Amino acid sequence: MNSKTKSLTIKDWDDLDRPREKLKAHGGGALSNSELFAILIGSGSKNESAVGLMQSILSSVNNDLIKFQQLSLEGLTKFKGIGEAKAIKLKAALELSKRAHQLSVKKEVIISSSKSVYSFMAAGLVALPHEEFWVLYLNQSNKLIEKYRLSKGGITQTVVDIRLAFKRAFEVGATGLILVHNHPSGALVPSNSDKQITRKFKTAANHVDLRILDHIIVSEKGYFSFADKELL
Repeated sequence: MNSKTKSLTIKDWDDLDRPREKLKAHGGGALSNSELFAILIGSGSKNESAVGLMQSILSSVNNDLIKFQQLSLEGLTKFKGIGEAKAIKLKAALELSKRAHQLSVKKEVIISSSKSVYSFMAAGLVALPHEEFWVLYLNQSNKLIEKYRLSKGGITQTVVDIRLAFKRAFEVGATGLILVHNHPSGALVPSNSDKQITRKFKTAANHVDLRILDHIIVSEKGYFSFADKELL
């Protein structure tokens, strides 16, 4: 493709190649990620179309949507043609997508394996730049009653309040608990703190007739299950 072609804006393209017209004619599934995001931002920069601009941004994160979701507003506005208003539109769209995914699996969730926990929790955790510790509360049939964020920030014994986790278990009538937290670094090896907290939960649960079914560490690389590794 020569330089003249590269400088063309969306208005210069054939109607069927324009993102909006393409979506109208063929549906969203016919568009690339960059074309879908281009519809949101509406315009590009002086020398780059909206599609070209989004291709550049996605290329900067190796076309990884999880890494794209991790970009801050400040990170997005570093790209010429992306002001604060466009950056906010992109962040809002990504958040809505995440919530839609969570709603789709929230109606009736049966936790049957560590993989099912990862599938349920990954969308909300793997893109976070900080650690969060969640507890899944289950009934005797392993049906999810509630997911509850216990702490946000570094995972230490002083931050994760076991008493609060158990108090909530009694309030919702749970019999089993699954602990879940993320590793923003991507590492899937439990730290000493992870192991200590798991042991403390397990020991305390034995005294109050609750079961700790698993402790799952999630990251963009996958997950680690204490139960699968027979560490519970």
